[in-house]
Amino acid sequence: MSGQLDRALVDLAARLAVDAGRMVRRGRAARGITDASSKSSATDVVTEFDRASEQLVLRGILAARPSDGVVGEEGTGIVGTTGVDWVVDPIDGTTNFLYGLPGYAVSIAATVDGLPRVGAVYVPATDELFTAIAGSGAHLDGVRIHCSDASDLAAALVATGFSYHSTRRADQAERLAAL
Repeated sequence: MSGQLDRALVDLAARLAVDAGRMVRRGRAARGITDASSKSSATDVVTEFDRASEQLVLRGILAARPSDGVVGEEGTGIVGTTGVDWVVDPIDGTTNFLYGLPGYAVSIAATVDGLPRVGAVYVPATDELFTAIAGSGAHLDGVRIHCSDASDLAAALVATGFSYHSTRRADQAERLAAL
């Protein structure tokens, strides 16, 4: 049963991530961003598209699985009764989205009984869909992907992001410099 549930959950997450990602891409292209405000700091931004994306995903989850729990970055907090809980970042990389940069995505994951089981990340700018099921690997547009075999750190590609809070960013920069 776990395999069937995982497949159903990842398929739902993938469909909703693509739908939401295409909606925000089209909306921004058609009318631009008219509503952007700060959350926890001046650089932690939310737009009307973050909220619209979260609502699209929420409606889709509740239509398919009305008794599941949902936590969304923009404020959704629904306690479920099935043991399945969804975690939604409606625009992962809102700052990039705000500035018209391609590095943003719609990210949706599901946990079962508190354990991460599936995830889907859709990148609207490149029309790429990443999916994963715990214990079954990850896929890009249906093709299995894997980490590099590089064992020499000097040949490795390292990427990072930084906190919205300046004191935490300073600590992260120190750690990165040590790396």
